[in-house]
Amino acid sequence: MPNIKSAKKRVLVNKSKAARNKSRNSALKTAIKKANAAAAANSPDKEAAVKFAIKKVDQACAKNLLHKNNAARKKSALAKLLAD
Repeated sequence: MPNIKSAKKRVLVNKSKAARNKSRNSALKTAIKKANAAAAANSPDKEAAVKFAIKKVDQACAKNLLHKNNAARKKSALAKLLAD
């Protein structure tokens, strides 16, 4: 455990940011899985699920959870689901 006041604060801030990042990453993965499942089942809400997943990818990229190239690759894969 740190002794310096600023180091103690960093521990607390890092903990809260890690929790926030974990939540956002989890929401992103869930959205992608739902989009893939909807596309595989060819359900009527496939387009909405894919658009929602693309939105989540964009949000994750904006918050620096994903590299921009990684986000582009995920969006491209999701767009392919709609095209098929």
